[in-house]
Amino acid sequence: MPDRTGSDEPGLWERARNGDSAAFALLYDRHRDRVFGQALRWTRSGHDAEDVLALVFLEAWRRRAAVRVVETSILPWLLVTTNHVAQNAQRAARRHRIAMARVPAQEDVADHSTRVLDDLDTDSAAARVRTAFVRLRPREQDVLTLCVIHEYSLAQAAEALGVPTGTVKSRLSRAKARLAQLTGPQDRDEASAPALGGLR
Repeated sequence: MPDRTGSDEPGLWERARNGDSAAFALLYDRHRDRVFGQALRWTRSGHDAEDVLALVFLEAWRRRAAVRVVETSILPWLLVTTNHVAQNAQRAARRHRIAMARVPAQEDVADHSTRVLDDLDTDSAAARVRTAFVRLRPREQDVLTLCVIHEYSLAQAAEALGVPTGTVKSRLSRAKARLAQLTGPQDRDEASAPALGGLR
């Protein structure tokens, strides 16, 4: 994978770990777009993705001592954390919807932008992939995020996740097969290419 961060990142992160907020801000500027993009894959809402982005970097600052640097970058750790934060946010949103369903209904004004997005997603391969991705186990989501969506190598993903490379390889194989099973024809060879393309 090409160097997306620059060779100065380990030094910046070391300063950030020691409490240097200016170094942390530089890392935020460097990685915010990639983290936002991953959050948007989960939330399908720019507003919600911004919330996830903020929580991911808050978690990175709060847990500075635990953040893994993969080769020269903290981005893999940020991407996996984005998956976890987005899932937690979705669970909280579901609980909120259930609570609000108990409140007497009032007449709503239609949000046309939401309807347009829903219409674009209806029956599309990308919508099926997003739905299937959410149904995967978290560890399968993490290896697909790192190895397929963001094109990290197996070794880099293993370092980010703190597991052996062989474990990543087997998880990735199972995740691809499961995603193909959930998204398309019964023939996995036919299903795997469009399914994986829809994750990007």
